[in-house]
Amino acid sequence: MARVKIAAVFIVTALLMLWYIAIPRAFAQNTPEILVADLEGPVTPVMLSFIERAIAEADVRNAEALILRLDTPGGEVNMTRRIIQAIIASDVPVVVYVWPPGGGAISAGTFITMAGHANAMAPNTTIGAASPVGGSGEDIDDTLRSKIENVLLADMKGLTDRRGDEAVEWVQDAITEARAATAQEALEIGIIDFIAADVEDLIDQLDGFTVEVVGDDVTLTTGDASVSFFEQTSLERLLGIITNPSIALLLISMGSLAIIYEIINPGGYMSAIIGVILLMVGFYAIGQLPVNYAGLGLILLGIVLFVAELFTPTFGALTAGGVAAFIFGALILFNTSEFAYDVPLPSIIGIPLAMAAIVALGFRKVMQSMKLQPTTGQEAMIGATGTVKIPLDPKGSVLVWGERWEAVSQDGQSIDSGEQIEVTEMKGFRLKVKKVL
Repeated sequence: MARVKIAAVFIVTALLMLWYIAIPRAFAQNTPEILVADLEGPVTPVMLSFIERAIAEADVRNAEALILRLDTPGGEVNMTRRIIQAIIASDVPVVVYVWPPGGGAISAGTFITMAGHANAMAPNTTIGAASPVGGSGEDIDDTLRSKIENVLLADMKGLTDRRGDEAVEWVQDAITEARAATAQEALEIGIIDFIAADVEDLIDQLDGFTVEVVGDDVTLTTGDASVSFFEQTSLERLLGIITNPSIALLLISMGSLAIIYEIINPGGYMSAIIGVILLMVGFYAIGQLPVNYAGLGLILLGIVLFVAELFTPTFGALTAGGVAAFIFGALILFNTSEFAYDVPLPSIIGIPLAMAAIVALGFRKVMQSMKLQPTTGQEAMIGATGTVKIPLDPKGSVLVWGERWEAVSQDGQSIDSGEQIEVTEMKGFRLKVKKVL
């Protein structure tokens, strides 16, 4: 009987545990989930990889929707197309949300926003300005411009056909005339679906909204959805930091400064090693961004001129040229047909001036070393002082630097023992000296 009671207690306990575990899970499975991922900075392979991971995670979690909060100045067109393809092929509805206030979806960001199954903008954000220009920001040949515009128009037309004629017309103007729009203007034109103050506001507005996902109409149920944030890995965060245009330029500059310092103070090697590492990381970051190669060339020319000043002193001429080349290069480095980013002016001016200061310090040390008297060898003996050991009449011996030397009086006059002398000439192992008055 006791065994029966024990067995009954065990069974009841097990059933209670199963109920405790299963009920919350079943409830969780019935509660829709919204996954939110933040996209900030230029369109790079890092952003593409993160979007693909976020879509895969949303699919695994069977999320109701994936919200991509976007703030970008643009980026490389082919990379943007791969992002668009990933969004369109997603089995989970992807909502592109231009955020935060003050941010924007500029240039390539316009394409990503339009690729979303639904899209929205926060107040005081901007979208558009997707007009192609030359690599240095200049107008390009009409034929080439027409080809580029036609390709971009075809891409955007496929993304905006469902939004009506006014939206298609605006997209054409954004590409051909660099037209941009505020959030309110974008909503009135029909190129976005909502204006939302934050994620919670957006989720409320998405409830009951119908989107087309892989050819099927899907009505979103987000009213009581739970929100989860999908974070970048440590490596992705690091790569995101170094691919910031300002940081990439700073890395190249600091690496150059470290190498210049090693040239000025050779022997330690650590400065050179650190400089090479910083340069390699900086050039990796530059390689992930659409850059104006004329600007990059000017920056490299500036660095070469700074180094050349140390070996062929021109009293500041090469340094002044290096400062000018660096500033002009930095101004146009990130101004391309696919990407427009203004490096902060204090950085543009401050970095080359810091380089110039280091070069000036090195030049000063070089000049000082040229003025120093030799401390070893025959040249160092000239001007050295000593004491007469054997009277010079005019030949004898003297003690200089603790060593006895044969010596002869410079003017042929006698110099008594114990008198102080100064070396005026050295021939072999014989010194010519004069009496110190």
